[in-house]
Amino acid sequence: MGMNRSPLLELTGVTREYSGYRALDSVDFTLNSGEVHVLFGENGAGKSTLISIIAGALKANSGQIRFKGQPLRLSSVHHARKLGISAVFQEFSLVPELTVEENLFLGAEETRYGCLNRTAMHARATEVLARLGFQLRPDASTAFLSRAEQQMVEIAKAFRDDLSILILDEPTASLTERETRDLFSLVDHVKSQHVGIIYITHRMSEIRQIGDRITILRDGKFIDTVKADTSESELVRMMTGKVIDQIFPAIRFKPKKEVLKIRDLSTTDKSVIGASISVRSGEIVGIAGLVGSGKSEIARSCFGLIPKSAAEITFNGEEIGHLSPREILDRGLFYIPADRREEGLMMMRNARENIVLPALTTPGISSGMVLKRKAEKVRVKKLADRFNLQPSNPELDAGLFSGGNQQKIMLAKCQTRKVDLFIFDEPTVGVDVGTRTAIYEFIRDLCEMSGAAILLISSDLPEILHLTHRVYVMGGGYITAELEPDEIAEEKILKHFFRDGSVPQKASIEHDLN
Repeated sequence: MGMNRSPLLELTGVTREYSGYRALDSVDFTLNSGEVHVLFGENGAGKSTLISIIAGALKANSGQIRFKGQPLRLSSVHHARKLGISAVFQEFSLVPELTVEENLFLGAEETRYGCLNRTAMHARATEVLARLGFQLRPDASTAFLSRAEQQMVEIAKAFRDDLSILILDEPTASLTERETRDLFSLVDHVKSQHVGIIYITHRMSEIRQIGDRITILRDGKFIDTVKADTSESELVRMMTGKVIDQIFPAIRFKPKKEVLKIRDLSTTDKSVIGASISVRSGEIVGIAGLVGSGKSEIARSCFGLIPKSAAEITFNGEEIGHLSPREILDRGLFYIPADRREEGLMMMRNARENIVLPALTTPGISSGMVLKRKAEKVRVKKLADRFNLQPSNPELDAGLFSGGNQQKIMLAKCQTRKVDLFIFDEPTVGVDVGTRTAIYEFIRDLCEMSGAAILLISSDLPEILHLTHRVYVMGGGYITAELEPDEIAEEKILKHFFRDGSVPQKASIEHDLN
């Protein structure tokens, strides 16, 4: 499993500090040529800091780095790329106003007689995209690409020059099944070219499919390097100190009045066709399905974000299908989107402003047109403490927090006003086990202690199996099954993922241990 391949990259005793805080504490790491080496750990464990040092974006305070047997001191990302070390980070570095080919060669433009050689850049971009099998036009505007297509551009940038090390940071977070398979085929091809790949993921199925070795980090420290066939329970124990059975809490099922009723919902884009669901207070209703099944679109159309061609949507006895998202929010329905960076948070504003945003017009936060700053800070401080926000400083911009803590900010937002129905759309995507456990406990408390109605939309099958009281299964825009409590089982859910009743390969289903 990659143990006998020649060393390509060696880090010894690497330490990185921020104002006295050690993000990395004397970490050792070795990457061999032609292997996929997975970095595994909770948010804040030091994974991002480590790959940023390897990619030239950060400098270590101490420690040694050797590349192909020689000491290495990187001065910049550009320096690393020249050596064949390229990273595809979770947060893209694309300029929306530029075309695909212009983004591909940003900072490394082809010139002729001191002018841009657009013909040469177009030819090289066409060649790189074709070699990778990406169906992108070099002259397409980046602003109009999907997130998956933008990720393809980021990956293509890494292949401009000869590649020695490829770093992939949560690369499948926004990809469909087919796109994920294409990426894994690309990874296999790159491995065959003796490129070393550093891969960050929380998804156990991905580790099993493409990983060779796993290095576990915890609190900035090196814990161990193990083979990719190490058991899930052992990986979780090393990463968190917890056993896997402690992740999912037991949630009592005490349904009361019907809060939400959707009848014959169809969206104008046909992503949802004739869907009918109901949610009662005191219960958690799940919607399961593969990426593109239409499960998220049900929630988004219910909240007024996607146009409907037909629907009857009743919330607390009132028809709300014609209302705007603001009017729906004011009536007590809160939607927590799947993409925290694009839709959930304002990354350039601080956590305090993000948290109180949904409640700016409520009496506790404002009086007429005047904000109650003191009340706002007190409310946010309580919520930051409740969710154990780290760093515990709500005045920091949301973009400076880790992914797990950004998710906590999103959850804090929905606690600033009275809510009868919470819709959680992929609530644990890209977060670690510790944060995931805290989110599950929060959902349990909403259901049991507050008696709230909860609609949980998830691609993660264990979430559906362990947290929900009833389950709707979606496939191809249709609801293919409704399962009662005694019917919720893995095989029954898988059976209904496709409208024809065929059972997909389990390896293609996301079993996340974020």
